[in-house]
Amino acid sequence: MRRAIYPGSFDPVTNGHLDIIQRGCKLFDEIIVAVLINPEKTAFFTIQERCEILTEVLKDIDRGDCSVTVESFAGLMVEYAAERNANAIVRGIRAISDYEYELQMALMNRRLQPRLETVFMMPAEEYSYVSSRLVKEVFHLGAPIKDLVPPLVEQRMREKSSK
Repeated sequence: MRRAIYPGSFDPVTNGHLDIIQRGCKLFDEIIVAVLINPEKTAFFTIQERCEILTEVLKDIDRGDCSVTVESFAGLMVEYAAERNANAIVRGIRAISDYEYELQMALMNRRLQPRLETVFMMPAEEYSYVSSRLVKEVFHLGAPIKDLVPPLVEQRMREKSSK
C-alpha cells in the first residue's frame, strides 16, 4: 500500500488542490488530505469547516481506485506521517518561489524522517497561479472566483462573509 499525506491549510481548497489530489491518485493507493491546525494563523474557515468542505468536494473528483480521506493534524507533519504509516508527502509547486521554500521543508523532513519521501507535483497550467491566499484576497475585493474554487467553496465563502 502506497500511502501519501497531502498537507496544507486548504483555506479555502482550490481547484489547484483538487488537481494535485486527482493526479496524485495515479501514483498512490491512498492519499490523506491533512488539514493543518495552526493557531497562529487567522483562518477564513474553521478546521471543521475546511474538513467538511474538502470531504464534500472530493466526492466529485475521479480518484480511480485510490482512497482519499480528510483529517486534521497539529504539530510536526513528519510525526503525523509516521503515525499514519505514510510513505510520501505530496506537495504542490506553482513557481520557483514555492520550490525554494518546499525544498527546504523537504530536506528538513528527510533529516527528521529519512524513510519518508517528498513528491513535488505541479498543478495544471490553468491553476499555476492560484493560491488560497490569492483567492481570499480577490474574493474580499469583490472579484469573481468562479473556476478558481469548486462551486461549494464559493457558496460557503459568500454565506460566511454575509454573516
